[in-house]
Amino acid sequence: MGDVLSQNEIDNLLSALNSGEFDPMEIDGEDERQIKEYDFARPSKFSKEHLRTLVFIFEHYARLLSTNLPVYLRKSVQVEVMHSEAATYQEFSNSLSDPVLLGVVNFTPLEGNIIMEMATGLGYAIVDRMLGGDGQPLEKNREFTEIELTIIERILVVCVNLLVESWQSVLQLEPLLERIETNSQFAQFVTPNEMTSIITMNIKIGNVEGLMNVCIPYAVLEPVIDKVNTKYWYSTSQTKDDGVYREVLEDSLRRAKIPVRAIMGRSAISVNDFIHLQPGDIIKVNTRIEDELDVYVGNIKKFSAIPGAFEDSYAVKIKSIYREE
Repeated sequence: MGDVLSQNEIDNLLSALNSGEFDPMEIDGEDERQIKEYDFARPSKFSKEHLRTLVFIFEHYARLLSTNLPVYLRKSVQVEVMHSEAATYQEFSNSLSDPVLLGVVNFTPLEGNIIMEMATGLGYAIVDRMLGGDGQPLEKNREFTEIELTIIERILVVCVNLLVESWQSVLQLEPLLERIETNSQFAQFVTPNEMTSIITMNIKIGNVEGLMNVCIPYAVLEPVIDKVNTKYWYSTSQTKDDGVYREVLEDSLRRAKIPVRAIMGRSAISVNDFIHLQPGDIIKVNTRIEDELDVYVGNIKKFSAIPGAFEDSYAVKIKSIYREE
């Protein structure tokens, strides 16, 4: 309910209206400017939080690409996430060039495919680099040959497999590169009005730069859309750290081997006596038979013990523990 006006405020408002100082049309105009149109044909299914989380996921993916691709290309690779946006699939397909490099990726266990579009200049540079060249693109675009597509497919398979680690905070993926399309007219994998999220990354291979766009339809992410937010992402990571890593560390510590030695006694002899030692010679030490032995764990004295035997082996029996190091 709006604020209730007093009689004095009502009189002042009527007086201003009669004198022309107050125009009610101005208020109506201000109200109209505050109205935001909503397009029911293009509902905003991806919130800003979803897009922001996708940027975090693909920033991790970009670091994986920067680390792994140089192994295959033998060239420095820098990958940077530019931005993410929501758009219809028709808008994405209309922006595709001809020829185009489209990797159709099965996003198992989710139903449907995502699209990885790579700039043709990057494709030519990858082929040139894999065949022993400097990694330079062609001056004029042309259709890719079957051999070139086979070479590019090997690199795209590596890129697809790296999606597993970057998405493991959301779900355990088993992605598979189904095929590569080079004609934008055959790039109709979902309905034109389907909302998609488009993540744009800039890839630099040596001195060659180009964009890679990852198009993810909303229908693919819908089963796990609630998990695509930073709160769930960080809480899952924290829980995983507290559980799995703790168990791994404890198991590693249990299996760690440390040296333990009991010192029977100490003595100092000359080098000449040491050289001429024979079986049966007696060395006098600074301990007596009834004295307890010092037991060292590593280089730290931790126990005192008495000597003895266990079955056919020499042994010591722990008598006390040194708490301080």
